[in-house]
Amino acid sequence: MRKNLPLHPFALGAVAASLLLLAGCQKSDADQAAKPKGGAPEVGVVSVSTADAPLELALPGRLSASQVAEIRPQVTGVVTKRLFTEGATVRAGQPLYQLDDASFEAERARTAAALQKTEAQLAAARTKAGRDAELLKADAISRQTADDSAAALRQAEADVAVARAALDAAKVQLARARITAPIGGRVDISAVTAGALVTANQTTALTTVQQLDPMQVDIVQSSAELLALRRQLEGKSGNSQIRLQLEDGSTYPLPGQLTVSGVSVDRGTGAVTLRASVPNPKGQLLPGMVVTARLLAGVDQGVILVPQQGVSRSPTGDATALVVGEGNKVERRRLKLERAVGNQWLVTDGLKVGDKLIVEGLQRARPNQPVTPVPAGSAPKKKGDKPAGAASAPASQAKGS
Repeated sequence: MRKNLPLHPFALGAVAASLLLLAGCQKSDADQAAKPKGGAPEVGVVSVSTADAPLELALPGRLSASQVAEIRPQVTGVVTKRLFTEGATVRAGQPLYQLDDASFEAERARTAAALQKTEAQLAAARTKAGRDAELLKADAISRQTADDSAAALRQAEADVAVARAALDAAKVQLARARITAPIGGRVDISAVTAGALVTANQTTALTTVQQLDPMQVDIVQSSAELLALRRQLEGKSGNSQIRLQLEDGSTYPLPGQLTVSGVSVDRGTGAVTLRASVPNPKGQLLPGMVVTARLLAGVDQGVILVPQQGVSRSPTGDATALVVGEGNKVERRRLKLERAVGNQWLVTDGLKVGDKLIVEGLQRARPNQPVTPVPAGSAPKKKGDKPAGAASAPASQAKGS
């Protein structure tokens, strides 16, 4: 069995000295971690002030053409030619389809000949009536004969009017054999081809012409939102301009203008429809697209706006912020937030004008501890700093705190 050898007194002293030195180093490290280098830590602050905050509403909407014309034939006939390119832009009055017009041309010729015949009869009746009137003055004929001639003249005049109306009707039917665009815009695909038989006023449209510049946006807003909006707008300035956010998240560059607001509430949905007009010179907007309409409904004047990075949330969900108080000591404030305005919060309670809100170096700020406030942007960034709202790291992990 191995015997325990006695330790030399000098060895015991060396071990004791090493333990004391190690304890002293650990104590020194702890003291340096507890005390910030150079005194109170620097934090970046902004001075709380008032500003005007736009009251912007984001409402869903759907695009539609400002004018839509469904092209249907007004006469019965066979399509002989399509006169447009599908998807192209057409002007008002531009021919779209040509129907077989042989029968309509024949009817026009017949009514034109009938008009010529009645006009010839009118000329003869006018001559006879004039001659009989002269003979009556000379007592060469009876008054009955003169009256009969005058009545025949009026009858011939009426026959001419009827024949002229028949000719006009025939011309209208002939013109309708060539189907034209009632409005300018972009023409849709064609539902028929050459050789198809179409009938007057049929239910199926041959094609559709839509005016895409400007476009209309139908914005649906609940009646409750409308009442809340009216309360918010009391005493505030606003306008009727809107901006569109497209389905891919991009913002349409051209602003729109509100043109009409619904005058009644839909009984089924409880919503009111607002309509806006948006210019579309490049045809980027198409009917049926779903967009988000951002309406600048008003302006909150003289309110407190603070950067969002200076506001955090407590475990209970309350909004809090750190400010530099008297003696440059940190104070924690509980805030009331109304809404976000861009990258800022609109604060209704908890801050006042002139407060120094800490927005940088939040990891180095502790309530009731002194700090060195400097303007935001000039405070040196230390390793371990995190933006406001992030969970605080343990003190042992906040290196350089």
